[in-house]
Amino acid sequence: MSSSSTPTSATPEELWRNSTDPNIPWVVQKYGGTSVGKSLESITKIVESYISSRTNVAIVCSARSSHTKALGTTNLLLQASREALTPPSSSSAAGGVSGTTTPFFPKRVGSGFFGKDLSSSVSSLSQLDINGSGRSSSPSPFFSSNRSRSPPKSPTTPSTSAAQEVQDQEEGFHKTVDLIKKGHLEAARVTLRAGPLRDELEDEIERDCESLRGFLYAAQIIDEISPRSQDSIVGTGERLACKIVAAALRDRGVDSELVVLDNIVDASFAAVGGDAALTSAGDQGVAQLGQEFYDHLAVKLGERLRECGQRVPVVTGYFGPVPGSLLAQIGRGYTDLCAALCAVGLKASELQVWKEVDGIFTADPRKVKSARLVPVITPDEAAELTYYGSEVIHPFTMEQVIRARIPIRIKNVENPKGDGTIIYPDEQFPRSLQSTKPDSKAELTVEERMPTAVTIKDSIIVLNIHSNRKTLSHGFLARIFGTLDRAGVVVDLISTSEVHVSMAMQSFTHRHRLTRLLSDLEKIGDVSVSKEMAILSLVGRNMRNAIGSAGAMFTALAKAGVNIEMISQGASEINISCVIEEKDAIKALNVIHDSCLTYPPSPARAIQGLQLS
Repeated sequence: MSSSSTPTSATPEELWRNSTDPNIPWVVQKYGGTSVGKSLESITKIVESYISSRTNVAIVCSARSSHTKALGTTNLLLQASREALTPPSSSSAAGGVSGTTTPFFPKRVGSGFFGKDLSSSVSSLSQLDINGSGRSSSPSPFFSSNRSRSPPKSPTTPSTSAAQEVQDQEEGFHKTVDLIKKGHLEAARVTLRAGPLRDELEDEIERDCESLRGFLYAAQIIDEISPRSQDSIVGTGERLACKIVAAALRDRGVDSELVVLDNIVDASFAAVGGDAALTSAGDQGVAQLGQEFYDHLAVKLGERLRECGQRVPVVTGYFGPVPGSLLAQIGRGYTDLCAALCAVGLKASELQVWKEVDGIFTADPRKVKSARLVPVITPDEAAELTYYGSEVIHPFTMEQVIRARIPIRIKNVENPKGDGTIIYPDEQFPRSLQSTKPDSKAELTVEERMPTAVTIKDSIIVLNIHSNRKTLSHGFLARIFGTLDRAGVVVDLISTSEVHVSMAMQSFTHRHRLTRLLSDLEKIGDVSVSKEMAILSLVGRNMRNAIGSAGAMFTALAKAGVNIEMISQGASEINISCVIEEKDAIKALNVIHDSCLTYPPSPARAIQGLQLS
């Protein structure tokens, strides 16, 4: 139906809403950047289907990606940060902002979809850095920041070198900000029907991007971006994405509310694992936040989302500056963590992670045609698969939900009717599973399960170090690990003896880092490097009780003529890994899948198969 024959937005009576019944269960749905960028129509239908089945829904969104994560908004924001600290010319950096004040908080103009009247704003959601938030008391369910200053202007330049200055202005972070703004404006125009709703959304995008531009320009002037400022810059991506999603849902008849979490971490956190908790150093000496901090945050998130009433919360995955920096403490996976903590705070029946695949497969279906969907998996298995190349969900994020005994379901945004893959807490793990054959009533007990999946991690190098001072072999390993720690290097696999160590790790992006590491390690022993390698990992919960899993794996590789560089088995005994040449990766993946993850044609299986057919 064309926009000319339909209303610009649904009336309040027509909107889909959550229930106020406290007995109705909650589901927290996390959507990745690609889903936000390409599948808003599907997201709307998914939300409507859950509400219609008497389930309350809360949505957490990543920054949008129109094509791939590499070209996504977060990467562009990080690029803009780097560009702000490398100005195109000294004359441009010396220029001033003519006739403006610090351009971080553009003024609200008018009222409407995002609201101006903030009389009922939540005190814990005040202004911060680039954007803030407040609750709208207008009939519209959406709110945005209460800004008090005039919109920033693009930096002006001295008249003495106008042509060069204008060219410089168009380069660097200005060009990247323009690219971000253009992409989001195009998304708004494609996603929403013409009307006041879309007009105000476009104004919001303009304001946010110009605020970002002013913020970066100020950073360029002082030649510094603090960790807190970097967090706020990156958080712009989630704010922009959620504004589009919230507006799109409302335009399609879902009563939604934009929830910006910039100030959810407030002074109350100081006593529950805030700055005082940053005392014990973790990996590479980065102080870590305690579990008490995350427990407190989950409670506050649950309280905030319940304040939305019947409106469907659309939550920014970015939840504001945390002690020690959000990126340093959690990394790029903070959106998944936010969704997990929302699920814990709401005591949700399920956390759903919506991707562009049907769930977790026994192998990469793009590389192994016979790969099949895994219906149920344990947290340990999911963690191993994530670490060794299959992007599932970060183990720390998963831990927050699993410890609250909330299952996680991986589903396909383009195939919402599919069952997906569910990650059960160990104590809830089903003791039997239905056969994967359609209409089959046969069950396989957990003890009969095959290994769960096989995965490949590409772009690996192997460092072999042989001690050249055998009389000091007792300090050999300590010196190696001390060198790796100082270099900030993460080792994926390791195989050791008294005087020899083999280590597999991700290839270095910058060659000089490898050169410097090799120079330091050569002071300890003789070093050789094997490049263009891959880690092949066989993962399975029941492998610790299975006899012959390793033998079957290595026999299959030997028959296929695949040479093994090194072997390692995890302490959990649910993972057997080996390093092979990268050129053999796909062949090895298929060989192991066919030999170790396909049920053998035993007489009992053959009889069972005949009975089921």
